[in-house]
Amino acid sequence: MRIAMLATPPVGAHGWASYARDLITALAQRGSEIVLITSSDAPPTVDLPVAGYHRLLPSITPPVRWLNLRLLAARYAVSRLVRECDLVHISAEPFAICAPADKPLIVTAHGTYLPRTLAGKLGWLYRRAYRRAVILCVSSYTQQQVKIALPEANTKVILNGVDFAKFQTQTPIPRKSAAPTIVAVGQHKARKGFHILARAMSQIRAAVPDVRAVFAGSDSDTAYVASIREILKRDGTADIVRIAGRISDADLLELLHTADLFALPAINTADGKFEGFGLVYLEASAAGLPVIGTLDCGAEDAIRDGETGFLIAQNDPEALAETAIQLLRDANLRSRMGAAGRQWAEVNSWQQVAARVSDVYATVIRRTPHRG
Repeated sequence: MRIAMLATPPVGAHGWASYARDLITALAQRGSEIVLITSSDAPPTVDLPVAGYHRLLPSITPPVRWLNLRLLAARYAVSRLVRECDLVHISAEPFAICAPADKPLIVTAHGTYLPRTLAGKLGWLYRRAYRRAVILCVSSYTQQQVKIALPEANTKVILNGVDFAKFQTQTPIPRKSAAPTIVAVGQHKARKGFHILARAMSQIRAAVPDVRAVFAGSDSDTAYVASIREILKRDGTADIVRIAGRISDADLLELLHTADLFALPAINTADGKFEGFGLVYLEASAAGLPVIGTLDCGAEDAIRDGETGFLIAQNDPEALAETAIQLLRDANLRSRMGAAGRQWAEVNSWQQVAARVSDVYATVIRRTPHRG
C-alpha cells in the first residue's frame, strides 16, 4: 500500500508529532510506502522511512494567520502529490480540509481537536470531509465526543501505541534517594491536572512524611506554572515537589525507573478540552510503574482500573491523595500493578497498533470503487 499522510512535522514531543513519527515507522516496517506531507516549517530532511517528503502545508503548531484559507489554498498541491497513493491519512485533524475528494480518507481523532474544527467558521467543510472518512479514535471517550459532535461519523477505536522498547533498561537504574517518589509527566497546562496533584501533596505528606514528587514536562505556560507554585507555597509543600520542566529522554527513563508511582489527574476544562488518551500513562506502565488517572476522559482506555493502576474522579485531590497513599504503603500492590502495566503496554506497542491501522487501510481501499 502507498499511503499519503498529512501530519505536523514529526519532531518534538507533542501528541500529533509523536503519533505521526511512531506510526510511520511501524507502518514502514510492515511494508507500507508512506508519502509524508507536512508543514513548510518542518526540517528540510526527516529521519524516517518515507517514500516521499513534502513541506507545503501551513503550520498548525502554532497555527499561522489565516490558517483555514491557507489550508484550502494547499489543496490542489496535495491532490497532485497523492495521485499515485491508495489512501490519504490525516493524522492531525485541521489538515482534513486539504484532503482531495477522490481518495479514500482516514482521519485520526486525538481528542479535543475534531469537535473544535466542527465548531469553527468552516465547520461545514470539515463536516463534509469527516462524513466520508473512517475516523480512528484514540480512545473510547474520544469516540463518544466525536459522536456527540458528528453522530453520523464512521468511527473505530484504535488506541495510541507506545514505544515499548524505549522504556526498558538492560540493567536496573540505581535510585539516588530512598524517598518514596511520585512522578507526573506532561505539558504543564490545566487539562493535565498538575494543580490537583499539587493540592493533594499536603495530605500525602501527612501520611508518608518523606514523600517526594517530580513534575516534568513543558513549562511554557508560565501563568499556570506560577499557580502551581502558589499552591505548593500555600500548603507548605514546595520543598518536596520539584518542577523539573522539559527533560531529556534519558532523564525521563531514569525518572520513571526510580519512582514509585505515576499520577496525572487530568480534567475536562470549561472550554471543552479533555485528555484524549494520555500516552504518558502507557509509557509509565511500560517502565513498570503503577499509574493513577481520571475517569471521564481517554485515560479510561490507557489504564486498566484495579489492574495496572487506578482511575479516580476528576477534580478530587482527596481521592488522589488516598489512592497515592494506598500505593505508597503497599510495595506488593505496586509490584503487581507495575508488572501488569508492562504486559498491557506491550500489547499496545506501535507494532500492534500499525497492524490494526493497516487492517483498516486494506478494508477501506477494498471497499472504495476504482476510479479509472
